[in-house]
Amino acid sequence: MTDRVAVVTGAAQGMGRQIAEVLRAEGYSVVGFDLQDTEGGITGNVASAADVTRLTDHVRQEHGRVDVLVNNAGIAGITPFEDTSLELWQRIIEVNLTGPFLLSQSFGRMMLDQRAGSIVNIASVAGLSGVADRAAYNTSKHGLIGMTRTLAVEWGGRGVRVNAVCPGWVKTEMDVESQAGGFYVDDDITEHVPMGRFAVPDDIAQAVSFLADPARSGYVNGVALPVDGGWTADGSWRSLRLSKR
Repeated sequence: MTDRVAVVTGAAQGMGRQIAEVLRAEGYSVVGFDLQDTEGGITGNVASAADVTRLTDHVRQEHGRVDVLVNNAGIAGITPFEDTSLELWQRIIEVNLTGPFLLSQSFGRMMLDQRAGSIVNIASVAGLSGVADRAAYNTSKHGLIGMTRTLAVEWGGRGVRVNAVCPGWVKTEMDVESQAGGFYVDDDITEHVPMGRFAVPDDIAQAVSFLADPARSGYVNGVALPVDGGWTADGSWRSLRLSKR
């Protein structure tokens, strides 16, 4: 009942799995939450209020507290705005934004009672700028950053910090699926990133670990932290950017 407890959504693969592993290695009892089975986790849908309530009840009964919530679960959709269906729009918003709303509200209440806790939302560089053909995804991530800042303002004085990590392109199953659809190739990304490479899941996991830990980031609140190799910082054109490599 005294261990630090972390809840990680989308923990079955990619960034979520690595985040869970890093937090577990740092001594957290990690409860994963995913549509797929996860080690020591619960199966469910982040956009389902009933599933989120079931998850919260499980954490309360088994652990008695929650110290960290990582809202990582998310889905993408690549299509021109004029061809984006209402069904696709609603599905992306439900998973990427309504899910974090439900989870932050449910676990936030526990943290407020404790007067301690950290919520880390996994947003995106697409929440800081526009990326063509991703209107629903971009909107969901802009909204998630807005919710992050609002909760930081509402809850910071009550012991609960809320921050966001904004990854650039990460080599995960989602990237493999997008490239298989012919939407982009590696060079499209690496030529834009000043560091000249994709992120790997551990790049994101280490940033989450930092923001989760009050000993290292206890005065960090309301931040949308890009972990993007410099993607959002670089306003150069292609030839100028590559000339600096």
